[in-house]
Amino acid sequence: MQRRDLLKFGLLSAVSTKTSAASPTALTGLVIDPGFAEHHIMPEHPESPARYERLRDELDVSDLMSKVTLLKPKKNIESELLLVHSATHIASIKRHDPRAHQAAMLATGGVLVAVDAVCKGLLDNAFCASRPPGHHATNTGKEEGFCYYNHVAIAARYAQKRYKLKRILIVDWDYHHGNGTEWAFYHDPSVLFFSTHDADAYPGTGSPDKTGTGAGRGFNINVHLPCGSGDNEVVAAFEDILIPAVAEFKPDLILISAGFDSRQDDLLGCHKITDQGFIQLTEIMLRLAKQHCDGKLISVLEGGYNLAGNAKASVAHLKTLMKTI
Repeated sequence: MQRRDLLKFGLLSAVSTKTSAASPTALTGLVIDPGFAEHHIMPEHPESPARYERLRDELDVSDLMSKVTLLKPKKNIESELLLVHSATHIASIKRHDPRAHQAAMLATGGVLVAVDAVCKGLLDNAFCASRPPGHHATNTGKEEGFCYYNHVAIAARYAQKRYKLKRILIVDWDYHHGNGTEWAFYHDPSVLFFSTHDADAYPGTGSPDKTGTGAGRGFNINVHLPCGSGDNEVVAAFEDILIPAVAEFKPDLILISAGFDSRQDDLLGCHKITDQGFIQLTEIMLRLAKQHCDGKLISVLEGGYNLAGNAKASVAHLKTLMKTI
């Protein structure tokens, strides 16, 4: 896809001016924005602007910025928030923490521009290096697990509404269960939600016996990985449980809640997944996307609180999306 085509759709960031001498196999987008460093719940809080800043530094050092297409978040997306969240929830967030409202909307807008680029065929896949995270957000009217708006859930509904996609797969490998995403689709057979997590950790949800209800029964798959689980355990869950489920479901689009607090040595998690483990998981997701939905895949940063670890895992993930490893 030519640069002018991305400019035509208003998707290309003004700072994306470099071109690579050796183009990667995949056309990969990267959502970055200085606004992702604007929000902080409180001083010393682990969900800090430093998460974005350290990741941005790692991207610069790795020289990936010249090899991806930089995407700028969509603006004026408050109406899209209503695809998942109630007007009461949005008004409460805006009233109690207007800066968090703006930051979370920017993160949602980043995911939506990635949906546009991938669903229009302008890019193969994309990674959103955004914050704050979103997969714990429901409709309580307040912050939940550092989350305000559920970016992946909104993206799924947006893709269904805007691009008439029928089946969306959401995969969440964060250390913490994506209870907000489960909540959004628990009754819905059009979204398959697959989550690996420590069910004994916050928010205390994610039991494997929670499989959905009504028409959505069987479309919610929780895999509990206890403290100490590493590459072998998480890869086995993907190979033994996810792959057969996806073969039956046949998604039109794949979304990943890429939480890197499941990485070894995280401040808020006790899984032991290595960067190589995340590379393996990403390769599995790429194969599934190629088999079932013409490669259409969007990944969104969730947790990850060891600054160096989160940045290194994110870069390993992005490199794999680009198929340069």
